[in-house]
Amino acid sequence: MGKRVLNFFAGPAGLPLPALERARDEILDFSGSGMSVMEISHRAKEYEAVHEEAIALVRELLAVPEGFKVLLLQGGASLQFAMVPLNFVHGGKTADYVVSGKWSQGAYKEANLAVGAAAKVAASTESEGFRRLPRVDEIRHTEGAAYAHVTSNNTVFGTQWRTFPGTAGVPLVADMSSDIMWRPIDVRPFGMIYAGAQKNLGPSGLVVAIVREDFLATARDDLPSMLRYKVHASKNSLHNTPPTFSIYILRNVLAHYKAMGGLAAMQVQNEEKGRLLYGCIDAHAGFYRGYVTEKADRSVMNATFHLPTPELDAAFVAETRKNGMVGLKGYRDVGGIRVSMYNAVRVEDVRTLVSFMEEFVRKHG
Repeated sequence: MGKRVLNFFAGPAGLPLPALERARDEILDFSGSGMSVMEISHRAKEYEAVHEEAIALVRELLAVPEGFKVLLLQGGASLQFAMVPLNFVHGGKTADYVVSGKWSQGAYKEANLAVGAAAKVAASTESEGFRRLPRVDEIRHTEGAAYAHVTSNNTVFGTQWRTFPGTAGVPLVADMSSDIMWRPIDVRPFGMIYAGAQKNLGPSGLVVAIVREDFLATARDDLPSMLRYKVHASKNSLHNTPPTFSIYILRNVLAHYKAMGGLAAMQVQNEEKGRLLYGCIDAHAGFYRGYVTEKADRSVMNATFHLPTPELDAAFVAETRKNGMVGLKGYRDVGGIRVSMYNAVRVEDVRTLVSFMEEFVRKHG
């Protein structure tokens, strides 16, 4: 195997090496079947075991209680932007959206296309360039709304909800695509959690959704079957052919997290990575200029900053690549540098980057 780079891409992102090595070892002959898992029928007992194990591991790692369904869906989080309002906004109800970045903005826009003016903006920091999260006292919930929607982590601008805002009794729906399983959470307050897999869970194209059964019961029954959460729940996510290889990799990743000590162990590592990187940024605040204005809102998954000039931004990206570090160019709408530190990024990887940053500021600061 050739030398692997340190992968700081925002998504699709790096996967834990043990999960990939397990796939490598099983790629031609999975579970003694004489076939790859990609070649086995989704109705075969060999795949069925993978499917059930993946769902069980989601339940175990997130301590999902009874009364919730775990779904394995397709289409990425972007399809959920439309599916959620199509399923739950009906009968004169509305839905509230807390707009804190590009992807929550995208969720609101898709909801507006799906259900029109029934989609409401409960709060937004767009006028400030999404440099902070809305404060709790800025959020205006609609009484009797079908749900309130938040995006837990802002991959583009680098903010993250550590404590989720209250919703005045309205079911909370969260897009956790870029930080699910970075730490333990209490699933019970949520009506629904959904997450594209390509940050912390597995390959792109797969979505893990966790839906509270009483919230699911309020979904419409008159949509095309592929767009109905009730159908997928009733068929154990086997209504149609699922993305079997993506679910297989999900199983491998989650089994690795369990072996590492679960999400409490993941949180310890993730907090340490954030401490190391933000410590360097703060120590050289005149050179590494953080995009987020409120330190309490900083994401431990995606750290964003600029250097004094665009030329230095470009030099930073070029030199990190020469040193075996990739994926550090900021999102096109923001520029600068973005360091994505999902679960597969090791503490030692961030230490290597911070060492480079210290040397870079000595040379160019």
